[in-house]
Amino acid sequence: MELDQSNNSLVGGGIFEGKLLLALPGFAEGDCFDKSVIYICAHSSEGAMGVIINQRMPMIEFDDLLTQMNLPQSRIVVRPDVLFGGPVETMRGFVLHSNEYMEDSSIDISNKLALNATVDILESIALGQGPQHSLFTLGYAGWGPGQLEREVQENTWLVLDCEDEILFNPDIDAKWQAALTKLGVSVEQLTIFSGKA
Repeated sequence: MELDQSNNSLVGGGIFEGKLLLALPGFAEGDCFDKSVIYICAHSSEGAMGVIINQRMPMIEFDDLLTQMNLPQSRIVVRPDVLFGGPVETMRGFVLHSNEYMEDSSIDISNKLALNATVDILESIALGQGPQHSLFTLGYAGWGPGQLEREVQENTWLVLDCEDEILFNPDIDAKWQAALTKLGVSVEQLTIFSGKA
């Protein structure tokens, strides 16, 4: 799934677009998808693209990235976490953000969210002039045609509607449990039916 820069949109429109995926217990234990929560940016017959929203990128701080890209140091008191967005193109940055703030390079992905993959938005965030809500990730998660549908049918993922209190929760480590709570299920209940995962 690729960004379509020609018309500032993501090629998508599938049923999982704009949803959250919640990894079931036991799926990918010990790897990057273990207890992951993923926001699906685009989904179509060609595949799907999303970003993991609850895993920090180890050993990388926001100010370190600004220095590497020769951007001004951040004026904001609370620096955003640098998140591990997924195993594809891990050196490429993506900012998932609220769309009250839009740049020419921002791509609408829902009625309230946009995606940006340029350096300009990082500078705006550093200067305290960026979007009200944002997540900065390195890399993304991708699925081929029909792959995500199969994984959902095999009980690899639970699907739930995206809500800001989960997506932009400042407590990164609490997002998986918050998503479970939103679904009204416990870890014990999930373990019973995640045998196929």
